[in-house]
This record gives sequence, structure tokens and C-alpha cells, in this order.
Amino acid sequence: MGEYNNPEYVGVSEANSPRVNDFKKVSVLPLVFLIFYEVSGGPFGVEESVQAAGPLLALIGFLVFPFIWSVPEALITAEMGTMFPVNGGYVVWVSSALGPYWGFQQGWVKWLSGVIDNALYPVLFLDYLKSAIPALGGGVPRTAAVLALTLLLTYLNYRGLTIVGWVAILLGIFSFIPFVVMGLVAIPKFKPSRWLVVSLHNVDWNLYLNTLFWNLNYWDSISTLAGEVKNPKKTLPKALFYALILVVVGYFFPLLFGTGAVPLDRESWTDGYFSDIAKIVGGVWLRWWIQGAAAMSNMGMFVAEMNSDSFQLLGMAERGMLPECFGKRSRYGTPVIGILFSASGVLLLSWLSFQEIVAAENFLYCVGMILEFIAFIRLRMKYPAASRPYKIPIGTVGAVLLCTPPTLLIGVVLALSQLKVVVVSLIAIVIGLVMQPCLKYVERKRWIKFSISFDLPDLQGANQESVNSLTD
Repeated sequence: MGEYNNPEYVGVSEANSPRVNDFKKVSVLPLVFLIFYEVSGGPFGVEESVQAAGPLLALIGFLVFPFIWSVPEALITAEMGTMFPVNGGYVVWVSSALGPYWGFQQGWVKWLSGVIDNALYPVLFLDYLKSAIPALGGGVPRTAAVLALTLLLTYLNYRGLTIVGWVAILLGIFSFIPFVVMGLVAIPKFKPSRWLVVSLHNVDWNLYLNTLFWNLNYWDSISTLAGEVKNPKKTLPKALFYALILVVVGYFFPLLFGTGAVPLDRESWTDGYFSDIAKIVGGVWLRWWIQGAAAMSNMGMFVAEMNSDSFQLLGMAERGMLPECFGKRSRYGTPVIGILFSASGVLLLSWLSFQEIVAAENFLYCVGMILEFIAFIRLRMKYPAASRPYKIPIGTVGAVLLCTPPTLLIGVVLALSQLKVVVVSLIAIVIGLVMQPCLKYVERKRWIKFSISFDLPDLQGANQESVNSLTD
């Protein structure tokens, strides 16, 4: 352990700590499904896009929106994640470009956004089951179910990232199969005219954009555990590419099947409606299968998001941004304190409704993405010759243009936010602005131990030659 000396991180080498090498690294296939679950997990949760805007705009949204948002974010994650193949991800990116203060702010808003996002999955899980088990619709049974589910999945995270990766593969396959079956049995019921229904005068743009945004973001989350990936400089870009295809296909075709097979009733398109469609086109057996797939999918999204959130806290602790205890690993290689903090946040926020959770996490996520885009462009300008194993084939102007459409979209999402969401989110941001100086004060007083891990790649010394050559 060393003293925090505000290093600049440039061209991080892929050195590995002996401690981390004791644990098995994640390979391409598990990584694809971890990304899939951090971003998507299947079509569960897209129903409200039809309620908000009708079938045509919903289908167009899930084809066009990925090019505006998902592709730029995935490309930036591939470049920055291979440039800095260490735990902490975007926290390290922003720290490198803007300094540790803003790196901490990035970590705070993105962690909080991730925890809020994770609070949604027990809600979705129970929404899909309440039609079969009405007692889960509210009261003590629902609260007990949220608590039991959170504890079970938290324990799975504790047991190790490799286990979570292979569980994600199995859950992904199980979640996809019933939609393939539903599409096949729905073919005789398809009416193409149903896909073309649109009413621009009756669109809830706030709900529509928030639903699209929530279902197609978080590509950068995988960067927080890049230090746990086998050969991340090659594995990460491949996994992001395959996951992007999987996500778009997993959204578009179920929406196509569902909107084409049943008469349109926009008010019915709420959480869990795919199970009702399955019953209409295939019977009760298919409904139960879809509900089971939804339950498994939400489990996959929960464990993937918690992994990302907890390893982010570990990466921050290893850089002296958080107390040293956050950097402690279990015998399975998992960050114990980070997992406990993330699980506690989920339990505290699980009482919120679906729309409230989506709107709140989208607002905070947007703030973090603005910092990421600034860091990406600044590092391109400040260190153009730094090592980038995967580099987007564009110059500085191209980098600015790449970030322009998603930045404009962020502006629209923020502008459409409800006053309650804005106030709560701004309070959370202010807490982060104050928290970092308070933690530095605590460190100076030595009330709590902070340290920099010597097991990390030498982010300053090993690259000093590269830094000098770039800044002379």
C-alpha cells in the first residue's frame, strides 16, 4: 500500500496483481452475457414503449436508438476499456482526464445510478409473478419476497464472478427460448397493419424516451470489472460487439411478435404484458414459461449489475478514493463491502415504482455520461499517441461528432424529467460534491485508513516515459 499522490493514468499496461491472479478470469462468452444482462436481459421492461407511443414508434425506436446511443457508448467503452484494463473503469477514465475530484463524482453518480437501477429488478420480478401469485402484489408478502430475493442474489455475487458469468449464459438461453416459441406459434395471428399504428398527437415522450434510454444504456458498466477479464484488450471489444447484436435482436423481435399477434390496447402494455400475450397466442403453458423466463432474466440483470457496482467501489478503494476496507476481497475474489453496500441500497430503494426508478437512474446516468464524453475527447486531445489497443478509427473532430448525438439526447432526457426527479437527483449530486472533500479530510486526520494498492499497474511510474514523450 502506498500514499495517494494524485497520479495521472496514461496508457495503462496490462499488469496483473498476484492477488487477482489467484482467481479465474472471465472469458469472451460469459462476458457477452454479463454485458447483455447489464444492458438488457431480454424484452422485459420494453412494454411501456408501446403504451407511450404505439407499435410503430416502439419498433422504430428499438432499431434507430441503438445507433444514436448504444453504438457510440459501446465504441467508447471498447477504446477506453482497453486503454485502461483495470477495475474502476470510467472512474479511472475521468480521473485521468479531469483529475481525481471529478473521478470521484463520476464514481458516485454512476454507482448510485446502478444501485437505483438494480432496485428495479425485484420489482419487475414480482410484477411478472403477481398475475400467477396475487399475494405478491403488495403488503408483507411482497416486502418479504423482495428481501429474500435480494439476499439470495447477493450471496450468488459473493460466490464469485466466474460463477455469475456462467449462470448468466444459462439464464440468457432460458430467457430467449420462450420468445422464439411465442414467435412461431404467433405467426398465424400476425396482422402487419398492427405494426403501422401511430398517433403523434398521443405520445408520452417522457415515458417513451426514458423506456428506450433505460433499455439501451449501461454499456460502460462492464468497464468497472475489466481487471477481472481474461486478456481484456482483445476480449472486451469482441464481447461488446456480440452483445450489441444480441441486445437489439432480443428487443426488436419480441416486440414485433407481440404487437403483430394481438389487437392493440395501449393501456395494457405495462410491465408483464408479454406473459398475457403468450397466453393469448399459445395458452397458459406459454404464459408460465414467459413468466419463468422473466424471473430468471431479472435475476441475471441483478447479479450482473451488482457485480459492476461492487467492483467499481473496489477499484475506487484501490486508488485511495474510498476507505481501504472497500478494496478487501473474499476468498472467492469478490469485493465484500462493495456487495454489502450495493445490496443495502437496493433494499432501501425497492419501494419506488417502476417509472420513478427509471426516471431517477436515467437522470444520474446522464450526468455520468456527460463526464465520460468529456474525458474521452480530452484524452484524445491531451494524449493522442497513448496506447489504445482498440481505437475508434476517427480523429479528434470525429470523436466530437461521435459524442454529439448522444449528448443531444441526454439534453432531451434531462429536459423532460419531472420536477421531483430533478430535485432528488440534484440533491444526490450535491451530496457527492461535498462527500469527496469530507473523505479527504477524514484521510488527513487518519480517522479511517485510505491507501493506494501496490498490486495495481504502475499508472505513473511505468508509463512516465510515455507521459514525458507526450507532454514534451
